[in-house]
Amino acid sequence: MKFGLSTLTRGVFSTPEAYAAVAKAAERAGFDFLSVSDHLVVPADLKSRYPYDVAGVFAAAEHGHCFDQLSTVAFLAGCTERLRLLTSVLVVPHRPAMLTAKMLSTIDVLSKGRLIIGAGAGWMKEEFELLGVPFEGRGQLTDEYLAAFKELWTKDRPSFSGSHVKFSDLLFYPKPVQKPHPPLWIGGESPAALRRTIRFADVWYPGNNSQTKPLDTPKRLAAGIADMARACEAAGRDPKTLGFALLVQNYFEWSSYKTQDGSARRMFTGTSADMAEDAAALAAAGVGHVALRLGGETAAEAVARIERFGAEVIARAKG
Repeated sequence: MKFGLSTLTRGVFSTPEAYAAVAKAAERAGFDFLSVSDHLVVPADLKSRYPYDVAGVFAAAEHGHCFDQLSTVAFLAGCTERLRLLTSVLVVPHRPAMLTAKMLSTIDVLSKGRLIIGAGAGWMKEEFELLGVPFEGRGQLTDEYLAAFKELWTKDRPSFSGSHVKFSDLLFYPKPVQKPHPPLWIGGESPAALRRTIRFADVWYPGNNSQTKPLDTPKRLAAGIADMARACEAAGRDPKTLGFALLVQNYFEWSSYKTQDGSARRMFTGTSADMAEDAAALAAAGVGHVALRLGGETAAEAVARIERFGAEVIARAKG
């Protein structure tokens, strides 16, 4: 099992000093990767419900603070030496396809092949409207952009003719260090996200706290993985070619919390021993990576939590 620290570009991560301190602490503590969330703008009057919160509340709606994800990942690449860097997740339609492909390729080269691309179609309608991107067509845009990325990254003379992206007669270099391209993780739990995963992804990367398909216990996640395996077979893809990861979206303390329906302990709550058992159960179900939001109101508190999790959970799980 590989452990990741999930970061949001606000709060304790609002200054370069704090962000760098947290990233370096994660590297020292034995984490394998660091993830960065993606929002470009936050509407002043947000009506869209956040799909990963019981009340539908998006925390950044109060202040609107968010760094650009790709710039932040590039910054973190310069602060670290070993950690893989995950976009978690890149809202694919928010940026032009060729520009995004170039930025991702550049990050992979300059980080010496440490980039992982988590990708999704997005959920905040008002943000799409502010960016001038059609919300209702975001699924088609996402699929077309992903196909264009792969063409640009893998072909010597790339060409593409879609409904939204068209190019030919160009040289696109440098290519990513990782071949054929950086690992592509598709986020989401909807039927469209599952189809996108089967078509494009190296790894399925759902969140544990979906309000429509909660994956908040090892048993529920294992059932979701089994469903995905059957969907792969139905679509003609070998399930063995697809990996699995999980984003644990809720902050936690070292005490037990119940699942949404109150039927069980929620994953990665309780004692450190409980959390190590959760990691073992996920590994047994086929999950290779788990990303967690450890919280902390200050950089010092965030670092202390990272150090404790590394010593009490990662060391135990990997020992």
